[in-house]
Amino acid sequence: MNTMGIPVDSPMRIPAEQFLTLRAFGAPPIVIALAAQGTFRGFKDTKTPLYAVGKYLIAFILLWKLNEKVLLVSPNIDGGRVARYLKSGGLLIGRTLAVLVIMTLATSLAAREGPIPMAGHQICLQVWLAVSLLTDAIALAGQALLAGRYSRGDYGQARQLVYKVLLVGLIAGVALAVTLFLGFVSLSYLFSTDLEVLQIARSGILFVAGSQPINALAFVLDGLYYGVSDFEYAAYSMVLVGIVSSVFILVAAPVFGLAGIWAGLFLFMTLRVAAGIWRLGTKSGPWKLVWSEIEQENA
Repeated sequence: MNTMGIPVDSPMRIPAEQFLTLRAFGAPPIVIALAAQGTFRGFKDTKTPLYAVGKYLIAFILLWKLNEKVLLVSPNIDGGRVARYLKSGGLLIGRTLAVLVIMTLATSLAAREGPIPMAGHQICLQVWLAVSLLTDAIALAGQALLAGRYSRGDYGQARQLVYKVLLVGLIAGVALAVTLFLGFVSLSYLFSTDLEVLQIARSGILFVAGSQPINALAFVLDGLYYGVSDFEYAAYSMVLVGIVSSVFILVAAPVFGLAGIWAGLFLFMTLRVAAGIWRLGTKSGPWKLVWSEIEQENA
C-alpha cells in the first residue's frame, strides 16, 4: 500500500499520483481564490466570483477586483484584528481537515476494494458532492444575509431568516433527491460505459439520492454558523462528528464493503445536521442574541 491506500501494483496508482501532482500545482491559487471569494461574500457580491474562471486566472481576477473595494496591503496593521482573524482561520482550518480526513479515509478504503468498485464509488461520490454543493448557494446567501442582520442587531429578522433558510434548504434537498432517484441511471452513462462499473454505481442510488435532504440542511447550517461567527462550535463539532464517522467507516467497510463506506458518509452528514440543530436549540453562544426576544417574552 502507498500513502493513498492504493496497492503499489494497482492500475489506479499512477493516475492517482498524476492527479495529486496537478492538484498540488493548483493549490496556491485555490487558497487565494477561496479567501478572496469569502471577502466578496462579506460585501454581498456573489457575481464577481462567478465571472472568474480558471485557477491562477481566477486568483488574479479576484485580487484585482478586490483591490477596487479594499486596500489589500494596509500600512496600519491592527494586531487585535489580525489575532482574531488567525483564531477564526485556525478553527476553520481544523474543521476543513476533519472533513478531508473522513473523505480521504472513505476513498482509501474504497480503493482497496479494487479498480471496478473504486470506479463505481467515484461516480457515486462525485455526483453526491456535486449535487449537494448546489445547495451551498443557499448557504452562502443565508450567511451573507444573516451576518448583515446580526451585525445591525436586528435579531428578530435574523431569527426569521434562520427559519426560512432552513426551510428553503430542506425543500431544495427533497427536490434534488427526487431528481436523482428519477435520473441517476441515465446520468451514470456520462461517466462510464462499463456495465460492471455502472452496476456498482447504480447500487448506490439510495446513498446518492436519499441523503440529499440531509446534505442540504448540513450545508445550510454551515452558512448559518458563519453568519453569526460561530466558528468555534463549527470546528469542534465537526472534529467530533468526523471522529465518530471515521470509526464507523473503519468498522463497517471491511464487513459491508462500499455499502459500509456509503453508510458512514451518510452518518457523517446526519451527525452534522444533528449537531447544528442541537446548537440552535441550546440558544447559546452567539445564538443567544438571536433568540433573546423570545426569551424575554417567555419571561
